[in-house]
Amino acid sequence: MQYISTRGGSLGQYCDVLLEGLAPNGGLAVPERLPQLSGGDLERLRELAYPELATEILSLFATDIPRDDLARLTAAAYGGGKFAAAEIVPVEPLSDELTLVGLSEGPTLAFKDMAMQFLGEAIEYVLDKTGRVLNVLGATSGDTGSAAEHAFRGRERVAIFMLSPQGRMSAFQRAQMYSLQDANVHNLAVEGVFDDCQNLVKRLSEDIDFKRAHSLGAVNSINFGRISAQIVYYVWAWLRATDAVPAAERAGFEVSFAVPSGNFGNILSGYYAKSMGVPVRRLVLASNENNVLDEFFRTGRYRPRSAEHTLATSSPSMDVSRASNLERFVFDLLGRDPERTAAAWRELAETGQIDLSAEQPRLETEFGFVSGTSTHADRLATIRSVFESTGVTIDPHTADGVKVARGHIEPGIPMLVLETAKPEKFADTIAEALGTPIETDAATRALLDAPQRVTDIADDEQLLRSFIAERALRA
Repeated sequence: MQYISTRGGSLGQYCDVLLEGLAPNGGLAVPERLPQLSGGDLERLRELAYPELATEILSLFATDIPRDDLARLTAAAYGGGKFAAAEIVPVEPLSDELTLVGLSEGPTLAFKDMAMQFLGEAIEYVLDKTGRVLNVLGATSGDTGSAAEHAFRGRERVAIFMLSPQGRMSAFQRAQMYSLQDANVHNLAVEGVFDDCQNLVKRLSEDIDFKRAHSLGAVNSINFGRISAQIVYYVWAWLRATDAVPAAERAGFEVSFAVPSGNFGNILSGYYAKSMGVPVRRLVLASNENNVLDEFFRTGRYRPRSAEHTLATSSPSMDVSRASNLERFVFDLLGRDPERTAAAWRELAETGQIDLSAEQPRLETEFGFVSGTSTHADRLATIRSVFESTGVTIDPHTADGVKVARGHIEPGIPMLVLETAKPEKFADTIAEALGTPIETDAATRALLDAPQRVTDIADDEQLLRSFIAERALRA
């Protein structure tokens, strides 16, 4: 399979885009054509364990990795006790109307582990084959950073430079990242918000000479490897949700997915799964108070906020105003026309917004997207109601998903809510919602008490360039 840029031009095969961030022209890598899954294909996948399913789905995208090698990579990513649940992704009902897709069983207790554990194995595989090194430059609003660092810590051919916004993550999230002492892990806390961190990453990634000189790559959701690995759990969730459906009725049996969304990578993977043939009726996008994406899907106008207008909320991993993955969807919305896509992003750079209101009716009717916003009061009430009715404690981001999902339930259509993280990562909000402190186990106390190593840095491109140049790995 070949990959192209959303703004035009060929980018090579899977292993090529795995080591790259932005395309040279500033676009994002997408498959030249999405592979397709028929009803018969899906049925043949039903009895597979999660690592085997991952091999099957990823083999459609990673056609340049021999199948036996890919099977070893998925076995290493999802085996060896890395995930607490034996099935890797448990799918359990919350009520007659809602089902929770458990994506937070991995080493950092967040859904980002699902793709990042595979990416760690796959990137090391490519680097070993080619004799190259990679200096990963990324930005995190909380969970991506820890998942990436735990996937790449100690790997000889990879160094990771992770930017995070000062004071914008929970204590647990900070501890998961900053307590790592591995020599190849570099944490930088930037004065500003997540979008400032992301802008720094983008500016350095767009400097082709600097990028090549320092072997820069990306593992946040602009890396298509992440997107492809996330498609797997949408297929898995549909299979589990339809296990009890009579075999004669499974073909075309639709479900809907509710997805807490900040950078648009997770729900984009669901859109790709739907486009490949998984019977998905609706993709329900849940925003927090930074509801730029909700506004886009309701109006067709994309208007990212400035840093000073990006709110600090109790679902901090979604405190994003500029969703870097939206360009991949807009590329499809505009007929996969790279010139129109590039023009839209020029409009964004020049005016601060993109007006696609003429396309808005198609967002639901053709692509299946609906959306909604959740507030702090909403998430507290939702955490409380779910706990009182089921005994299950959900984290604030998952609560946003449940709250918005409840407004889009349809008779006969299962609504699957994608879990974001374990609740202990956000103990203060859980305590506020339930009225009692969340119980802290010995491992969590040890993590929070561990020495932390982080470099505070101004929102300054030149300072970041110098920091990387001094510490980057050389081939």
